[in-house]
Amino acid sequence: MLIRNQHIDENCILGIWEITESKEELLALYPKNLQQKAAKHITKMKSEKRIIEWLSVRLMLSILLNEEKMVYHKSDGKPYLMDNSYNISISHTNKYAAILLHRFKKIGIDIEEISERVHKVASKFISEDEFIDESQKSIHRLLHWSAKETLFKLMDVNEIDFKQHLHLDKFIPAEKGIITAYETKTNEKNRFNIFYEVYPTYVLTWSIQ
Repeated sequence: MLIRNQHIDENCILGIWEITESKEELLALYPKNLQQKAAKHITKMKSEKRIIEWLSVRLMLSILLNEEKMVYHKSDGKPYLMDNSYNISISHTNKYAAILLHRFKKIGIDIEEISERVHKVASKFISEDEFIDESQKSIHRLLHWSAKETLFKLMDVNEIDFKQHLHLDKFIPAEKGIITAYETKTNEKNRFNIFYEVYPTYVLTWSIQ
C-alpha cells in the first residue's frame, strides 16, 4: 500500500510503497484498462519477488502521476521514463519500494531495511577517515551505505567505487537530517546534500542535484 505521496516542490515527487500484497492483490489494484497488460508482462518473469517489485513500483508510479508511464532501463540498469516527462530514481527492498521523480534535475533515492547484515560488508564502502558513532553503529553504517547508493544513482557515472570515490562528511544520525558529501571520481569534485530519515524498520536517503 502507498504510505507516502509527497510533493517535495512543484517539480519533485517522492513516494513509498509498503509491500504487503501478493501479486494477485497488486494486479487487482491496477486500473481495469491496465490489468491485462500488466498480467501479460509478468508471465515473462520467473521470480515471484521480482514480479511483486515490478507490480508495486509501476502501480505506485501510476498513482503518483495519475497516469500510466512506461519505465525502461539503460544499459547500466538505471531507469528512465519513455516520455522523458520526469527523471526517475527507484529503490526497493523485501518490504518497501521508493520512487523519486523530478521534472528536470538529476535525482537519487535509496531505501534500506534495518538489519545487522551491513556489518559484514561495511569495510567495502566506508573509508578509514569516515566517522561512525559506536553507540548507533548499525544505523550509522546503514546510512553510509544508503547515502552512497543515492549518490551512485544521482551521479550517473560508471565504475564508481563507494569507498574510494564517495565521501560523507562527519554527521551524527538523528531521526532525520542532511548529510553533506562529495565525490572524487570526476574532475569537478562535486558536493551534495543528502536528505535522510530513520524509521523503526527502514532508512531512507534521497538527493537532488
